Amino acid sequence: MIVRSARIAGFGHSVPGRCVENHEIEQSLGLEAGWIERRTGIRTRYWAREGDTLSGLAVKAGSMALDHSTIPRSEIAMVLLATSTPDHLLPPTAPLVAHQLDLQNSGAIDLAGACSGFLYALTLADGFVRAQGKAVLVIAANILSRRINPAERASCVLFADAAAAVVLTPASDPAGGILGADLCSDGSGYDLISIAAGGSNKPFAPGLAASEFLMTMRDGREVFSRAVEMMSTASQRALDRAAVSASEINRFVPHQANIRIFQAVAADLGIEAERTVCSLDRFGNSSAATIPLSLSLDAAERPLQCGETLLLAAAGAGLTGAAVVYRA
Repeated sequence: MIVRSARIAGFGHSVPGRCVENHEIEQSLGLEAGWIERRTGIRTRYWAREGDTLSGLAVKAGSMALDHSTIPRSEIAMVLLATSTPDHLLPPTAPLVAHQLDLQNSGAIDLAGACSGFLYALTLADGFVRAQGKAVLVIAANILSRRINPAERASCVLFADAAAAVVLTPASDPAGGILGADLCSDGSGYDLISIAAGGSNKPFAPGLAASEFLMTMRDGREVFSRAVEMMSTASQRALDRAAVSASEINRFVPHQANIRIFQAVAADLGIEAERTVCSLDRFGNSSAATIPLSLSLDAAERPLQCGETLLLAAAGAGLTGAAVVYRA
């Protein structure tokens, strides 16, 4: 085959077994009933139970995607795992995931791109497939519930745990696959969402407060405005590079950070609510996992049709941003 593009051949997802409703968090924070849904659009989310692991969630999602794709596991040449919460700081988690999936001919690497991690991984996987003519398994997974500061309202109400995956395979049709992409970053917002300790800049040490190892959001309003701007700008650039107009988009699949964020981005682009895919209300914000989770859930109900055009967009800590235009 002459490889001219890469297509998504399979979807998969997994969430832990503990469903957490808003009233549990509202009671713990002293919030009035309904506050979380009004502010975020979230009704429920899933949190890991004791014994759950990031690699375990990733393996379940990856196995589902591989089975859905019908691609022999021997043909997977690379596993890219987008995560901010690996099993350990060292070693990386992707080799363990590849091993547990019995991918004996596969390289494996972690990517830390925060909420944009899946789109970075998807773009890199697309280049690998085109260059090498080999299939890639892209997984995004996070267990953020173990990094939430239960006393910080801004982040405690949002974050969730999930894993989701796609299998990307070589294709000969240049009219399909990723038609345009934009990857961007803005380090001036580096400290807006962070976990202070645990890295080489502020390593583990006796006496550090527990809050130093938990996620904090320094300025929610600033995060909101910059996320909207970054997602809107990246999306328009990706559309321009693909020579596709927003009116041609069949499904807009944004990062599920907060319903007001992606509603604002959709409004900026002129994309109506009925073309926007939403899983936020049921599954919350699992960072990099939200886009492939939304894709997997939506494709199960409405399988992608040949020729459909999708716009995927995200922004997250770092700041990192990305958008991809994909044609089925």
